[in-house]
Amino acid sequence: MATIIVDNKSYTVDEKQNLLVACLGHGLNVPYFCWHPAMGSVGACRQCAVKQFKDDRDQSGRLVMSCMTPAANGTRISIDDPEAKAFRASVIEWLMVNHPHDCPVCDEGGECHLQDMTVMTGHVYRRSRFPKRTHRNQALGPFIRHEMNRCIQCYRCVRFYRDYAGGRDLNVFGAHDALYFGREQDGTLENEFSGNLVEVCPTGVFTDKTFFHHYTRKWDLQSAQSICPHCSLGCNTTAGERYGTLRRMTNRFNSQVNGYFLCDRGRFGYEYVNGEHRIKHPLVRAGSDRTQPGMPEGVSKTLEFAADRLRQARRIVGIGSPRASLEANVALQSLVGPQQFYQGIDERERQLLSTILNVFRTGPVPSASIHDAEQADAVLVLGPDLLNEAPRLALALLQSIRQQPMERVDQLKIPYWDEAAVRNAVQNRRGPLFLAGHHRTWFHAYATDSYFAASDDIARLGFAVAGTIGQGAPSVPDLSREVKDLAQCIAEALTHAQRPLIIAGTGSGSQATIEAAANVAWALHQQGKQPRLSFVLPEANSAGLALLGGGSLHDAFDSIRQGKADTVIVLENDLYRRADQTKVDAFFDRAQTVIVIDSLEHRTGTHADVLLPAATGPESDGTFVNQEGRAQRFYQVFAQNDDIKESWRWLSDLARVTSQDVERESGVATWRNFDDAVSATATAAPELARVGEVAPSASFRLVGQKIPRQSERCSGRTSLLSHLTMHEPPPPVDQDSPLGFTMEGYRGPLPSPLISQFWAPGWNSIQAVNTYQDEVGGPLRDEMPGVRLIEPVATKTPAWFTAIPRAFQPASRQWLLLPLFAVFGSDELSNRSPAIAERITQPFLSLHPSDGARLSLEDLSTIDLALQGTTYSLVVHFEPSTPVGTAGLSLVPEVSGVRVPTWVDLFEAIRIEGKRRAA
Repeated sequence: MATIIVDNKSYTVDEKQNLLVACLGHGLNVPYFCWHPAMGSVGACRQCAVKQFKDDRDQSGRLVMSCMTPAANGTRISIDDPEAKAFRASVIEWLMVNHPHDCPVCDEGGECHLQDMTVMTGHVYRRSRFPKRTHRNQALGPFIRHEMNRCIQCYRCVRFYRDYAGGRDLNVFGAHDALYFGREQDGTLENEFSGNLVEVCPTGVFTDKTFFHHYTRKWDLQSAQSICPHCSLGCNTTAGERYGTLRRMTNRFNSQVNGYFLCDRGRFGYEYVNGEHRIKHPLVRAGSDRTQPGMPEGVSKTLEFAADRLRQARRIVGIGSPRASLEANVALQSLVGPQQFYQGIDERERQLLSTILNVFRTGPVPSASIHDAEQADAVLVLGPDLLNEAPRLALALLQSIRQQPMERVDQLKIPYWDEAAVRNAVQNRRGPLFLAGHHRTWFHAYATDSYFAASDDIARLGFAVAGTIGQGAPSVPDLSREVKDLAQCIAEALTHAQRPLIIAGTGSGSQATIEAAANVAWALHQQGKQPRLSFVLPEANSAGLALLGGGSLHDAFDSIRQGKADTVIVLENDLYRRADQTKVDAFFDRAQTVIVIDSLEHRTGTHADVLLPAATGPESDGTFVNQEGRAQRFYQVFAQNDDIKESWRWLSDLARVTSQDVERESGVATWRNFDDAVSATATAAPELARVGEVAPSASFRLVGQKIPRQSERCSGRTSLLSHLTMHEPPPPVDQDSPLGFTMEGYRGPLPSPLISQFWAPGWNSIQAVNTYQDEVGGPLRDEMPGVRLIEPVATKTPAWFTAIPRAFQPASRQWLLLPLFAVFGSDELSNRSPAIAERITQPFLSLHPSDGARLSLEDLSTIDLALQGTTYSLVVHFEPSTPVGTAGLSLVPEVSGVRVPTWVDLFEAIRIEGKRRAA
């Protein structure tokens, strides 16, 4: 630690930081533009000038840029020096010479960093009387609006997009003060993290186009913490609502999870909440003919009808869901009984999740957070397409490849915050990143080496790496010289690292790759390293569902088919996405009563005798467990109409009405609020015992007050209803959380899950996050980043996995159909968002060119392929990275019901297609 003197006051700071970070960490206001806590300093804007003095006798000093000056021990500076203040004001004045005075109509108005800095420097009057420089704006796709006239040339956008996120289609053009930040020509921004430009840009150059379609001022948004439901990483978000409409989703800082950034699916995939496909009212189908539409009924009548059916049931099958909260799944398990609770996933996925849990339960290697991934100094990925399955993890790996080259930076004694100097020293050096999969993306350009093969061959590579590293680990026979050399190269890179990371997943359907990844991590642990393991899972609460246990969807089908049960409750799950259509049809045909609880219309809902409208994540309270086993809480941001309830509340009400005896109520029937649900969840499985520690309970108060969801500047609820009445109705009462649906309440330091908006005096933009941290870039004060439910076991002799698969052999007439996930298209919820829908591609089949020639197909031709009882029209893409003997199927909405991997006869498909065309 070091001591610096700022305006004659001493402060203890981290000597590894620069003066700007040191000052901000102590609550001292220094204006800045180009610096960002995740991207370091480049000294481009000159806004953070302070006066530095040699010692206490120096009366003149000199101006320095605080972001480019180390916080060395004894440094003496002044922020309030008149010359420094005048210099900072002049910088703002020159920036404003060409900046339009359009704050009242700018989407960024009210949370604009430029506005904050202009006020902070005291610039209030425009002296320039000359015409402003103007630019033509670009059409950048469905996510981002572009207004280049507002640019202040801070370079943040291109630094993030190109240097941090790996994008290549956004750049800076021109020279000196005639600069243009955009694409070479109009077109959609291609990078999967382009939405972060909205928060990275300190002005209104890049703004959220989805928010623009239903815009409202930021201070009128009602906000609360949420968790992204679109993949298994559990990124933290802040949901904002106005007039009963979810208006936007922004990144929410969590030091252990997503940090400062979010992928575009998580940011722009929220509009399914407002979509026309929402189930808004309970529906009842009284007759036996399920082809007839259900009739809307009131809540009480619907519950009585459903309860009557449940009383008559022989036995009830409960089908859970990996996209439903822990509490909802526990409620269903409590209602039907543990023996009749099924996880709502197919048998293969259930086995894969079970294997992953056993790896963490019995092994010595902990799971990796996204923050851990960023700090890894060598990475091996066995199988997952991270860019499309878990984008935020891919972004973390783009930072991890900088870790090992930083040794050169240390040798040159360059501070890490000096971004320009660091990049100059590192040049094109990259740390070890090995990617093994079956489809190439732009992410592979950053890999040390890539290996494209079928899943069994990828697993064999992993076992070979483990066998090279670990004493007693099984070796792999009959490897080709090329694969042996690659395994040796990977093993050497991993053993030379201190924090290696091994990543696998369930997407390929391969048990062997999961076991191989575990062997590699255990071998590294045996060698005294500090490895981490990360498994990419299918959905937001896949890990939580696996912790609860239960049978597979196949077991549920058997229970109805064999007559053991005759009634089904389906919780937030479209079974047609998880099993063959014929099997699901037969399942529903045999069931006497089908009760479906969900928020969106889908094919499963058309079979419901009772359809209950569930609240979505932003409309409910709940807990998700992400892929590292971290339980995190999300909160209701607004109250929907009385017909829409959280799934766990529907199940509690249903149990209560069914029991008919208040004195004999038990289980879920006794739940009265969310705290009851959390308490029951904590007893549902041993690993869930700490779920109550994830966030404060509903009874939490500070100075006897609840915490407001609305900002101090909110226009109030009267204005919302002024066109209907001048009398302000009482706000909804939230009995399930410490939050209130008002602007009144406690304003002060809070546990991090309860922070509705990041705001501080003088800091209205997202940069206000700095004021919530003791160390800028570090954890929030009183941060509750979630609770890790599974910790490693201390053991030096791991039980190696030994079932090494045989090498993949292409078949003569069949191809192994492999999944090709799409960041825009493979997720069930985000597909219902209009902006995301614009980015979804047509379904295609990827083939190696040699296989295409063998089938006499041409690139970009069309093929009709019959899969599991349905015929799909697919565009053929020739892709050299597709392994010979396999075909990749893009998992977009049109083919969402196909289970892969599976074998297909493409010769037969082409023969049938040829006959059809000839006819």
